[in-house]
Amino acid sequence: MRVVGLDPGLRRTGWGIIVIDGARLQHVANGVVESDDNFDVARRLVQLHDGIAAVIREHRPDEAAVEATLANKNASSTLKLGLARGVALMTPAAMDLPVAEYLPNIVKKAVVGTGHATKEQVGTMVRHLLPACPIDSADAADALAVAICHSHHRATNQVWSGGSEDPLYAASGRRS
Repeated sequence: MRVVGLDPGLRRTGWGIIVIDGARLQHVANGVVESDDNFDVARRLVQLHDGIAAVIREHRPDEAAVEATLANKNASSTLKLGLARGVALMTPAAMDLPVAEYLPNIVKKAVVGTGHATKEQVGTMVRHLLPACPIDSADAADALAVAICHSHHRATNQVWSGGSEDPLYAASGRRS
């Protein structure tokens, strides 16, 4: 099973690809899709879409996982992050991939063991869980953490369903 994790941002959207083989995780690739600050928001969203679509075409994941957005104090920043998150959700879905969403504290808890972990702790644990993995940036490390979180939750769902098709995706009619 190949998973793409996405950490959305309007300026920089991190991505990470892992392979899940039972309890074993293997790093495939990671990076960042960037948008040009000189463009208007609509054009920047197109850049994010095109970049994410290129990653999916190149690495052919079976599923996608996206970090959910929490509101922050700056309403304008929250709105822009929400727009980027919409692109991160829509692009894999439009390419017929099942898409899961995880809150940041759930990702941190799955990877570090506490929902209030720092970015540095997340990066350290991602490097520990994916040895010899060259991580391009903190955004890419966060995206890999989202993919790792998805692997843990997916495995749990399979155990709960008795090893049959993942109930998260069964209702959608998409492949699991």
